[in-house]
Amino acid sequence: MLDGRARQMGLGSLRAVSLSQARDKARDALNLCSDGVDPIDHRKATRASARFEAAKAITFKKAATDYIAAHKTGWSNEKHAAQWTATLESYVYPIFGDTSVHEVDVALVMKVLEPIWAKKPETATRVRGRIESVLDWATARGYRRGENPARWRGHLSNLLPKRSRVQTVKHHPALPYADIGGFMADLRAQGGIAASALQFLILTAARTGEVIGARCAEIGDTVWTVPADRTKTKTEHRVPLSARALEILAEMKMLGAGRYNFAFPGARKGKHLSNMAMLKLLRRMGRDDLTVHGFRSTFRDWAAEMTGYPREVAEMALGHAVGDKVEAAYRRGDLFKKRRRLMDDWARYCGAVKASGKVVPMRAKAG
Repeated sequence: MLDGRARQMGLGSLRAVSLSQARDKARDALNLCSDGVDPIDHRKATRASARFEAAKAITFKKAATDYIAAHKTGWSNEKHAAQWTATLESYVYPIFGDTSVHEVDVALVMKVLEPIWAKKPETATRVRGRIESVLDWATARGYRRGENPARWRGHLSNLLPKRSRVQTVKHHPALPYADIGGFMADLRAQGGIAASALQFLILTAARTGEVIGARCAEIGDTVWTVPADRTKTKTEHRVPLSARALEILAEMKMLGAGRYNFAFPGARKGKHLSNMAMLKLLRRMGRDDLTVHGFRSTFRDWAAEMTGYPREVAEMALGHAVGDKVEAAYRRGDLFKKRRRLMDDWARYCGAVKASGKVVPMRAKAG
């Protein structure tokens, strides 16, 4: 009885515990009760403490390796797991990789972050987040206790300056939309699979990974359906294809692209185009001032300044998530008809070039 409440406690198996041992255990339990301590809770705490002492042998590196192994199947690609390992090996393991995960404290975390926080803010932010995730995992597994020394809000935010204070936001270099017509004319003159892929990317406002990974089976008569596992938002994305985009796909089929399953095959049989192929093409064209991703900004600027289409139509064309969760729950459609008109207008704009190389101005109506 403890505080007027009856509890029953086993003392062990009859085969493993002798009568005299059982009497000793019962006496110890009664002594705890007389001191106001619940013997069942005391036993649980003792066992937990023993497990925790054994867990101290787990190093941070071991915990990080186990964390990556446990989560890599849920990550979008193998490259992400490789980046995790690379950043930890470069910045964290040399400082406290062999330290017990239980002993990692604020001082050790700061020893990793301070040298790179101002020089490499983006890398430092990722490193901090990865340390935090590993330590949270270790806590959940019972390898450590207490607050996470790598947490940002209300903790490291008081010790380190905000990333925005030490890094100027750099946008992907983008071509002004007024120059897109002349650029597309130059691009058509290049020839080759990379040039065709870059034209298709510009006309669809898609991401590099989506285009180079495009399979022939994803493309219908006038629609390209990007599966959820290849989109950034992890939701299926339907892309309306303009007449020129369809021409590019037809040209690729004439080159036998379908034999390799990918719309834009690479040099190696059965592989898609390299993710660096379009960037290398820009360099060969003498356009080191541009990035492939920047053409999405070109499209977005054009849609905002030269058309009357609502913002959400342009954002959905880019494959962005629109609105919060509540709005998403009520918005069941994807504005496909409006997006088709938008992409047709964009294709016409990209193909409208004067003899001087300047783009013919055009204002589209949302309709």
